[in-house]
Amino acid sequence: MRISELKQKEVINVKDCKRLGFVGDVDFDMKTGCMLAIIVPGPGCICGFLGREKEYIIPFCDICQVGDDIILVDVKPKEVSEAVKC
Repeated sequence: MRISELKQKEVINVKDCKRLGFVGDVDFDMKTGCMLAIIVPGPGCICGFLGREKEYIIPFCDICQVGDDIILVDVKPKEVSEAVKC
């Protein structure tokens, strides 16, 4: 699977069935070539102006399944609400 194919998939949390968004980037370990996490940009601030509010960094171990259209992740809702601030 290519990174461009991952970017077309929507990420959904199985804990609360919340849509987190689409994959924006992928974090790799340069030494091993293994994928460490997917990064999902958060919702925009003030109707999309002034950039984005936060981003979700979802470790590879929290990915449950990658389907044709969606990626299911198992992340506690508290961890999602305390996502990394930009």
